[in-house]
Amino acid sequence: QNSLASQRPGIALIMDILCFLWMLPSVWAVEEVLMDSTTATAELGWSIYPSQGWEEVSGYDEHMNTIRTYQVCNVFDSSQNNWIRTKYIHRRGAQRIHVQMKFSVRDCSSIPSVPGSCKETFNLYYYEADSDVATKVFPSWMENPWVKVDTIAADESFSQVELGGRIMKINREVRSFGPVSRKGFYLAFQDYGACMSIIAVKVFYRKCPRAIQNGAVFPETLSGAESTSLVAARGICVPNGEEVDVPIKLYCNGDGEWMVPIGRCMCKAGYEALENGTVCQGKKAIISLVATT
Repeated sequence: QNSLASQRPGIALIMDILCFLWMLPSVWAVEEVLMDSTTATAELGWSIYPSQGWEEVSGYDEHMNTIRTYQVCNVFDSSQNNWIRTKYIHRRGAQRIHVQMKFSVRDCSSIPSVPGSCKETFNLYYYEADSDVATKVFPSWMENPWVKVDTIAADESFSQVELGGRIMKINREVRSFGPVSRKGFYLAFQDYGACMSIIAVKVFYRKCPRAIQNGAVFPETLSGAESTSLVAARGICVPNGEEVDVPIKLYCNGDGEWMVPIGRCMCKAGYEALENGTVCQGKKAIISLVATT
């Protein structure tokens, strides 16, 4: 018994820590995926213009999983203007869209006799629409009507060749754009003279998770249209709690993180805050619980 009793303080402390961690609200941003090219079980079937530009092929990711990729390497021909367009992507209420790209680019200086028109960058565009209206010729394959997001450059390019195979260096870049207001959109990638491969594309949006803070419950909230946006969320006091001072709020920033808490809820008379302020428990119930133990 003495041995068990000596262990109880340590066991109780561990249990308190575990309970505290379990009750902590999640503060990490929630990412909702709208499209992920690596999940395709068949051809992606994105639109290509012109036909002798980009080519869809089977490839491997860094974990040697089979994926569908797009590649182009018309570096010996000048004045390149090669496009690929994704299928229609529903935005599902999101106002700001994030695009994660994995790609590899051949170092122009490693290609013998390559002309000066060789590039190591490509362009990312988007086009909004309320339905899947794209055809082979619409929207036109040019900036305006397409909206340019950015010119994407490789941090690392590959140049070595071993046993007839390339040593790939995979680049990862994320870009975002907004506000978007139509029901959906397309993405497009423009090559204008690179030897490269687009390995994976993931499209997603962010939102702040449901949280309990300052004695109030805050609902899951979509991030705003701009990276600097702050979207106000109104909190609801936990049962047997009440607002004090000012209406309680939290703000969801552009990265899907809660910030700038305003106001708080306190337990009503006769109740006491427990479990890291997430519960207002009646004091009589607490006394009764202690007495029975």
